[in-house]
Amino acid sequence: MRRRIIIVTAVHGPSAHHLHDAYKSLCAQELPEEWEWHWLIQEDGQTDDVAPHVPDDERVTFRQGRRGGPGVARTMALAHADGEYVKILDADDQLPPGALARDIAVLERDPSIGWTTSRVLDLLPDGSTVGFDQDPDDGPIELGAVLEHWRAHNYRAQVHPATLCVRRDLLLALGGWMALPASEDTGLLLALDAVSRGYFIRDVGLLYRKWPGQATGQAAHTDTAERDARMAVVEARAQALAYYRRNYAVTS
Repeated sequence: MRRRIIIVTAVHGPSAHHLHDAYKSLCAQELPEEWEWHWLIQEDGQTDDVAPHVPDDERVTFRQGRRGGPGVARTMALAHADGEYVKILDADDQLPPGALARDIAVLERDPSIGWTTSRVLDLLPDGSTVGFDQDPDDGPIELGAVLEHWRAHNYRAQVHPATLCVRRDLLLALGGWMALPASEDTGLLLALDAVSRGYFIRDVGLLYRKWPGQATGQAAHTDTAERDARMAVVEARAQALAYYRRNYAVTS
């Protein structure tokens, strides 16, 4: 039986037309022998806007559900995650060649690593790309390192949550994505950082599309009062998880 890496994508009407580019990037992935991918596309809502853009491919599963935001949609998709690892791919983003194989290689090589992230290039409307000039070194990310950096850099992590690849059991143990109107992926990243070592891959692992319709470009995303509340609960959760890991971990 072939082993699977699960790709989870939340989508709504305005971003559905980008699914074709995401699909092309998946089809270009070369996986290790005996591995295959399964793409779970979960619509955040129940409309007629998304289905026409879903590829006709037996490796693609499309479902719909009540609106609750991208975190809820991704978490609902986990009900059908039938593989060992879960890779996040937003509907408007693309995976460069080799991204999935690199994630699999790291997680297969070291059982102490619970999750991976990788380098991101912003994909601008004119087709050009821009990188981040503060990427960490290639290698393990020790417990608590993301939270420490995030606090010191105005709530900006040194790694991008949109590049996460996570062991499915660990993702389920943490309850999936946080129930927040935004920053739900940052909340997951910091929760992972609190309980498990990660790994940063310096090869480019994501083309992060910048376009007017993306959620992070909307005014509501930067509302000061809401942002402060989101960051407060994200930090409190990470601290609580770290506390329980330190004080209540079962040792043999």
